Amino acid sequence: MSEPKRLHPIASVINTGKRLKNLFIPLAAIFFSGGREGKESLLITLGIAFVVVLFTFISGLISWLKYTYRFENNELRIEYGIFIRKKRYIPFERIQSIDLTEGILQQLFGLVKVQIETAGSSGDEEAEAVLSAINKAEAKLIQEYVAAAKTGDSEVANHQVAKPIFKITTPELLLLSLTSGGIGVVISALFALLSQFDDFIPFKKIFGGLENWAVHNLILIAIIVFIGFFLAWLIALVMTMLKYANFTVVKTKKDFVISQGLLEKKQIIIPLNRIQAIRISENPIRQLLGYGTVYVESAGGSIENKDGANVILLPIMKVKELSAIIGPYLPEFHFTTSFTPVPKRALRRYIFRSWFIPVPVAVAAIFFFKIWGLFSLLLIGLFTFWAILKYQTAGWSLDGQQLTLRFQTTNRTTVFMKKNKIQSLEIRESYFQRNKELGTIEAYVKSGLGGAGGTVVDMEKSEVEKIFGWYSKEQKNREAARG
Repeated sequence: MSEPKRLHPIASVINTGKRLKNLFIPLAAIFFSGGREGKESLLITLGIAFVVVLFTFISGLISWLKYTYRFENNELRIEYGIFIRKKRYIPFERIQSIDLTEGILQQLFGLVKVQIETAGSSGDEEAEAVLSAINKAEAKLIQEYVAAAKTGDSEVANHQVAKPIFKITTPELLLLSLTSGGIGVVISALFALLSQFDDFIPFKKIFGGLENWAVHNLILIAIIVFIGFFLAWLIALVMTMLKYANFTVVKTKKDFVISQGLLEKKQIIIPLNRIQAIRISENPIRQLLGYGTVYVESAGGSIENKDGANVILLPIMKVKELSAIIGPYLPEFHFTTSFTPVPKRALRRYIFRSWFIPVPVAVAAIFFFKIWGLFSLLLIGLFTFWAILKYQTAGWSLDGQQLTLRFQTTNRTTVFMKKNKIQSLEIRESYFQRNKELGTIEAYVKSGLGGAGGTVVDMEKSEVEKIFGWYSKEQKNREAARG
């Protein structure tokens, strides 16, 4: 038994900062709208904003004072709430994962943020429990109590012998950052931010007068755009390096423990018994270089804590080395590189489907722009090339109790799924596929709030039926066992 404890006082600052961040856009909208009505309206607006901010600070302080946690009867007991007192009791044996994060403020005070996921997590906005700022000794104690409850050891759990299986090197970190494609995230975030102020900043008036100037300064504009994209790429590069610096994977008796980050340090624990599937993702650049990213699909996570379900196990590695790196620690998986391809007669269908968008666009471009419209034929060529690549990628493999699917969307994806983890397997055939003796297979495992898996289109019909028969037999055995 233990006495109720409060979070570190810095938790009040962190939670208040989060609330103020959520209030930034509404307060900015109130400020700009009030500022256009005159001084009196502006003063009223500033007064309202001051009251809202003051209330946020006071409520944040009271929330911190009312939030307590303690260990009692093999449970983590949390009590919180200002006007309505709430209690949450979490048995240690139900806890499936404990993720630790160290933001900048936590690092300054030697603290960690603890996110706890349980077997019955409902997928709400947060994890089952979040302790936003506790000392590292307390976090370690929670981990040990949970391990003790699961092993049945009356003593505080032995920290299992940990074996490091992967640590990112500087060249790998640089390659990961250079091929991450994070520039799109930065640019999207910038446009999303600017769009919030579209009603308050007169963009049309500001940029409307630049049209004539732009016509005579195209080279300068091109240089400015290039510099903008370069800076966005540089920001994305630095962000990726900071996020994945010191990325390390350690294998204990029952878990993978992942540590990463420089400014924000994070630790994620993946229980081996919750792993549903292993997925390899290769974007076009990494695919050319033979590199990919390995994900673990796990039966955990929440809306806020998506990492609990879809976790990067190896941020970058040579695909052909996957079996050597994690094969010894996941012996139930067979990381095959041999796939049965889709038949040659499926190629026409892959190409035909790829023309649905570019062909009408090209016809319209040629009709309206005459000779200049012929450049749109390059679009057809590009889509055709991508269709051929998707055809060449598509494949499947059955290996004992494992189904492996490989397919291409934007990235090439390979999913390794054990039969007893597959939640749904569906086969389909359209009228046109039936004429060609082809079919489509779709398989998913449970992962977090939804599912994870893949689809292979235009396989041999006999092969589709073979996989379905392989899976149906397992389903019958499950039903017989329940009966």
